[in-house]
Amino acid sequence: MSVWSASTVGNNHHCGPPSSRYSSSKNWCPNLTKHKCVMSGETPIQSGDALHTPAYLSWRKLQLSRAKLKASSKTSALLSGFAMVAMVEVQLNPPSQTKVPPAMLVAFTVCTTLLVAVHMLALMISTCILPNIEAVGNLHSISLVHESPHERLHWYIEIAWAFSTLLGLILFLVEIAILCWVKFYDLSETAAWSACVVLIPVMIVFLAFAIHFYMSLATHKYEVTVTGIKELELLKEQIELGDHDSRMNNLTLLDQNRAV
Repeated sequence: MSVWSASTVGNNHHCGPPSSRYSSSKNWCPNLTKHKCVMSGETPIQSGDALHTPAYLSWRKLQLSRAKLKASSKTSALLSGFAMVAMVEVQLNPPSQTKVPPAMLVAFTVCTTLLVAVHMLALMISTCILPNIEAVGNLHSISLVHESPHERLHWYIEIAWAFSTLLGLILFLVEIAILCWVKFYDLSETAAWSACVVLIPVMIVFLAFAIHFYMSLATHKYEVTVTGIKELELLKEQIELGDHDSRMNNLTLLDQNRAV
């Protein structure tokens, strides 16, 4: 018997071929209610007791890291492409025919270079780490979560996320203001100044939202941590109370035996 036939017989013995009752479902395993197969594509853990295990916590971190890397890679590729197109397509007049200050041209080149460099760094980190996380995350098996490097490379993931969302977006907004200045200063100084005037409140709102978001996220994590500590303390008290009751019952039975 070939290896393929032997493995097929083993698989048919455990799960069996899909019958008509399971033909409408995409899950091939008939014992899906008793366990979650790796190929079923469902969430690996559904019971309430298993949600507090270290493996499930690591699995949640894996999913969060994968979402951050995906968002970082898409944002970085998009914004860096826009910056490169803006740098290539901008039309500058010779120094003898332009009124743009040289300092503004230097700021434009420096801002564009920093913008592309920051987003390329975030894109490189996302491109290098994301395939290793995807390879483990697509298996839908929590027992393999330790093979993912998301915890070891946690700081790199956070750097890519910060560069792509916070620093990269701020540089992109500054790039828009400088580009408007370089592009329209020769035609209308009022148009150049209006871009800066409009950008200032937008930048304030952007920074206020970023600070509020990170403070709310930190508060949420703190509340979740406090709730977890309280649950652990309650569980500890219940365990100690159960041990005390069991010792008292043993002493009572021992006294009864001695009296007999």
